[in-house]
Amino acid sequence: MSAWKVMIVDDHPLMRRGIGQLLSFENEFDVIGEASNGNEAIALAHKIPVDLILLDLNMKGMSGLDTLITLRNEGIDACIVILTVSDNHADIKTLIDAGAYGYLLKDTEPDELIGLLKTALTGGKAYSEVVTAFLTNNSTDNTLFSTLTDRENQILQEVAKGHTNRVIAESLFISEATVKVHMKSLLRKLQVKSRTAATVLYLQTLGY
Repeated sequence: MSAWKVMIVDDHPLMRRGIGQLLSFENEFDVIGEASNGNEAIALAHKIPVDLILLDLNMKGMSGLDTLITLRNEGIDACIVILTVSDNHADIKTLIDAGAYGYLLKDTEPDELIGLLKTALTGGKAYSEVVTAFLTNNSTDNTLFSTLTDRENQILQEVAKGHTNRVIAESLFISEATVKVHMKSLLRKLQVKSRTAATVLYLQTLGY
């Protein structure tokens, strides 16, 4: 088969060169373009059809997220994999939700990186180990939260703000006893034993 055409987008020349050299050792990859920022990447993607775009997240000017969103909005359907130093949960969730096929950390071992890129290009997903762990846990958390009623979600949000049962009762126009009943129920559903643990779990789903 013909080699996959690759574009590398990173504002550090040394990083672009290093990744390019790594991919050059593999017959399956053909690096046909480089870009140092989002605007260059978008322009190049319209000029030269590419199969894979390796996209840095934190760049000067247009961010990796804005670049990804623009590429998707403008009909670029290449396999876009984020390659970054950020393992921030909010970044991971946001980029994947925006249409990234993969999220890899720059400290990924070279052989592993190559293997994951091939996986992404053949219909799979390219995630570093810590990313996979977060997505697995986040999926489990979301399943737990989906069992909460609207009222339980309201109370949990108030708890996360540090409000007492009395304050919550007043703000929601219900009795303090009712708040306690809902608290007991939501703790059971979330499989935690305290309001502090529930708050931590809730904040984790928000990327904190």
